[in-house]
Amino acid sequence: MTGKVFSGRYEIKDRIGIGGMAEVYRAQDSTLGRVVAVKVMLPQFAADPSFTQRFRQEAAAAANLQSPYIVNVYDWGQDDGTYYIVMEFVRGSDLKTAIQQRGAINQRKAAEIGGQVCQALTVAHNQDIIHRDIKPQNIMVQPDGNVKVMDFGIARAKNSVNDKTSAVLGTAHYISPEQAQGKDLTAASDIYSLGIVLYEAATGKLPFDGPDAVSVAMQQVKDEPVPPSSINPDIDPDLEDIIMVALAKNPAERFATANDMRMALNDYLAGRPVTLPGGAGFTSARTQMMGAVGAVNTQAATAVIGGIDGTQAMPGIVGAGVGGMVSPSATGGFPPQNFHAAPPQKKSKKPVIIALVAVLAVALIAGIAFALSMGGAAPTEEEVDVPSVVGQTQDEAEFALKEAGFTVKVEPKVDEGTEEGTVLSQDPSGGKAAKGSEVKIVVAVGPEEKEVPSLAGLSEDEAKAKAKEYGFTAVLRESSFSEDVPEGQVISQSPSAGSMEKPGTQIEYVLSKGSELVNVPNVIGLSEEDAIAKLQSEGFGADVKAREYSDTKKEGTVMKQDPLNDKVAPGSTVSITISKGPEPAPEPEPDPGNNGGNNNGGNNGGNNNGDNNGNGANNPDQPENPDGGNNPDQGGEGGQGGSGSNPGGTTPAAE
Repeated sequence: MTGKVFSGRYEIKDRIGIGGMAEVYRAQDSTLGRVVAVKVMLPQFAADPSFTQRFRQEAAAAANLQSPYIVNVYDWGQDDGTYYIVMEFVRGSDLKTAIQQRGAINQRKAAEIGGQVCQALTVAHNQDIIHRDIKPQNIMVQPDGNVKVMDFGIARAKNSVNDKTSAVLGTAHYISPEQAQGKDLTAASDIYSLGIVLYEAATGKLPFDGPDAVSVAMQQVKDEPVPPSSINPDIDPDLEDIIMVALAKNPAERFATANDMRMALNDYLAGRPVTLPGGAGFTSARTQMMGAVGAVNTQAATAVIGGIDGTQAMPGIVGAGVGGMVSPSATGGFPPQNFHAAPPQKKSKKPVIIALVAVLAVALIAGIAFALSMGGAAPTEEEVDVPSVVGQTQDEAEFALKEAGFTVKVEPKVDEGTEEGTVLSQDPSGGKAAKGSEVKIVVAVGPEEKEVPSLAGLSEDEAKAKAKEYGFTAVLRESSFSEDVPEGQVISQSPSAGSMEKPGTQIEYVLSKGSELVNVPNVIGLSEEDAIAKLQSEGFGADVKAREYSDTKKEGTVMKQDPLNDKVAPGSTVSITISKGPEPAPEPEPDPGNNGGNNNGGNNGGNNNGDNNGNGANNPDQPENPDGGNNPDQGGEGGQGGSGSNPGGTTPAAE
């Protein structure tokens, strides 16, 4: 796999992990010049049509999740039948490795991790995405201590494969009871799985374990976990209660939302009273009776009691279920005892009747006395001051009102001028009200989310204008080389096009710098043929611009090139000038005397440096002329072109 390039962009470097359905590789994104993680699905999953369809849907949905605690999904697709997901490369190690190396981790740190995972789950659940595979292996702990949750949506694609049993049992230690039974899942399933993660982080041990996945899954359905404090006595009671609520077998008894669980963890970290589902009806893990699931035979039933001193057996409890009864020993009121079933005995009913009459009489007398003391008026509800919470955050307001004894109803209202989550008004606004009554608070929310437009392929100005048109702002994140996108156009953006964001959200875009510049090879001195071949082999074009003489470059070789010693875009054309060799010497100018002497070929005297004095008769080819060139046709003036030894420069006949 090393060296393989997916979609012409993601080059695989080395493998960094392997799981039940995929291998994870470190890769280089050549377009944006960054390191990414590429998760490659194993072939047996890619071969199933139901998987591929679900994979596309879930991967696209996961790519839209935006949270500092969720690993960003940048891209996904398939290349030659191989399905892959491109993710943010996160430095650090997974939480499972940390637990295996150290055992139980600091409980405050465990609570912080739980709160961050809850925030990630809240973002996903708000978009109807259930993770389905929350486990410490999918929680990356970064060097700064913050976490990022991986694989949102992928587990659901995994469960679409025909062999659903193997898909479920792959993470049996962390699945919810309803998931183990193959029921439809809700967000409560992720909350249960997170409860197991926190249990393991706080104690160093899993609540359920066994020789095989089937036995572990059965324990998830039927058995109650041992309270964490029985393994780690130092665990804070409030944190233990949060974990045990998350691990309720009945989804309705867990935290209603991941955000509710996050608020409970935040209360614990802040030292505030922890609000748990059911209010006063909730029974602490230190006092809760963990009953058997379903109906139990009255003569053989044994319930497990989770107490401070461990567990003990108590016979004769019929189908108590979770929280069915409280044992005195669990509260520390009595020492542990062994109870043995006694044979049934017939008892007289008379003492019971007498006691019942006595109790009713006392209650009647007390009621009459109270009515008389109040002037005959019926008792009234206790009234308490209503705290003013306008201007506070929703969390602060709810805490203050619940602390005062009120229930809270939250009503959202769009108010762009107020920070989101701030209380705008309340009813009643102050004074006194009956304890336990409802106080309505109106909380500011931002405007409705809008679809993010696509900026891809636009110029910078066009991108900013389009973002503004849709109510967003566009800001440059970085510029990057691109072989596909022309210089000055948008390559990519975040948030991605089609996602839903609140108006005013910044859209960060990456702007193309065009093709990455490369060095131009020096071909001076090479033959024309070799120079063109070298340029073309390195991706350049070649153009013979001219042919010129050169005293230094051999004929047929390159004497000039443009550009030279520079960087240009790949595929650019390089102009070359070819040498014609040294320039030839110019031909000498003709001698005027020679030209005259040769005129009509008749006056050799002109070529005899003038010594002949025109004695053309000495030339056997010429007719005898005693006058020495007095023939006008002999070009007597040719003698004038001689060296001038003839005084006067003309023959007598020339006169």
